[in-house]
Amino acid sequence: MFSKLFSLILPGATWRDRGSATVGAFLGIFLTGAISYQFVASAPGLSLLIAPMGASAVLLFAVPSSPLAQPWPVLGGNVISSLVGMGCAQMIADPALAAGSAVGLAILVMSLLRCLHPPGGATALLAVVGEPAIADAGLSFAVLPVALNSLLMIAAAWVFHKFSRHSFPHRGNHVPADEMPLAMTDGFREEDFQAGLADMHEAFDIDTDDLKELLRRIESHAAARRELPEGASRKG
Repeated sequence: MFSKLFSLILPGATWRDRGSATVGAFLGIFLTGAISYQFVASAPGLSLLIAPMGASAVLLFAVPSSPLAQPWPVLGGNVISSLVGMGCAQMIADPALAAGSAVGLAILVMSLLRCLHPPGGATALLAVVGEPAIADAGLSFAVLPVALNSLLMIAAAWVFHKFSRHSFPHRGNHVPADEMPLAMTDGFREEDFQAGLADMHEAFDIDTDDLKELLRRIESHAAARRELPEGASRKG
């Protein structure tokens, strides 16, 4: 019961990964805050760290292979969303309508610019409902502290993952179509892969090259298992 209760929810995740993410997030937020303070101290009223950085840290250090956790989504998603939020705050008088518009439009713009980053929604919302100093800062809020925080977090993640055995920025291994057979079929083409994803009517938080590589490795392990004598077990 307890093993199931405390099991990890992401496939492939290990407790070593989560321990590493814990340390990485601590260092990332600490260093980002400490360095940002040197700049934000000259801008009275502004926070040295925006709250969405906490969510960015979860992605950067816990799931660094996610397409949503790569440098451009982190930087572009947060900065662009802050600009969208500032625009909505200026043009829409009703706070609730401005808040909803900011988050909705942030998702649209991030999607169009290929920088979808979940904390970006919180950044857009912060620009609407945050402290008065944000409104006073105007568009410069997108630079200080948003862009500065984002760049420092990306730098911290890049350095940290040099030691964590995770690739960052993540690059999936491209697998040619003729090297992606499934265990009980004659293989499939790129259009079959895309059609299968379309059939699911869902967006998956995994790079397509990573998904293809996973299928290739599954086939490799299945083929190796079928080649073993009956009753034998495969090590490694």
